[in-house]
Amino acid sequence: MTIAAQPTEIFYPSSDGKPLAETSVHVDAIINAVVALRQYLAGQSAIVLADQFLYYAQGYPRLRVAPDVMVIVNVPPGPRDNYKTWEEGEVPVVIFEMTSKATKDEDQTYKKILYEQLGVQEYWQFDPKGEWIPEKLKGYRLRNEFYEAIEDGRSAPLKLRLAVENQLIGFYREDTGEKILAPDDLLQALQQEIAARQTAEALAEQERQRAEQERQRAEQERQRAEAAENQADRLREQLRALGVDPDA
Repeated sequence: MTIAAQPTEIFYPSSDGKPLAETSVHVDAIINAVVALRQYLAGQSAIVLADQFLYYAQGYPRLRVAPDVMVIVNVPPGPRDNYKTWEEGEVPVVIFEMTSKATKDEDQTYKKILYEQLGVQEYWQFDPKGEWIPEKLKGYRLRNEFYEAIEDGRSAPLKLRLAVENQLIGFYREDTGEKILAPDDLLQALQQEIAARQTAEALAEQERQRAEQERQRAEQERQRAEAAENQADRLREQLRALGVDPDA
């Protein structure tokens, strides 16, 4: 009798242990884009993911990519450990890569071709340091299954106008011209929270050091008292040895 082998469950990792981005400048650009886009898409059937695995071939966990920022629409909002296209039924509509001279070849060849084949409607490359993109930001829009350069600086699927603002991307609504708030206010609140926590930790450390100093002083006093008592005991023993009663 032949026993059929049980299918092995395929594991799709959610992390590769690599840092979020190459430099803090790139991290800031990612965070800025994610927060702004999440604020803009709040309440809609959409998600914005950062540096999470995008799996695009069921049964092949090695076929994956981790876009810096990807926007997916027509899906339930909420966090994801990773994103599997065959489970969600949608591919990202827009992808942003915060590129650099070190990642240029991958961003401009492998990823560009892959996103084109997956049907990602727009692919944006942002070079916050201007290492290989003089204008820092350039995008591609899918047309007849192939990418064409975006000349108007707008994201058609998102209905946003994009602008380079130093080392960040500014996002503006097409209908009102209003800027989507960057996370400056959130960053300021976070900085204040961190500063308050550091102050509290500093005060706690000062209190710990004061208590330690008090403990050390008490220990020194105990040792001095013990030494004095030991010396007194030795003196009494010496007097007894000489026939003198120290307690008389």
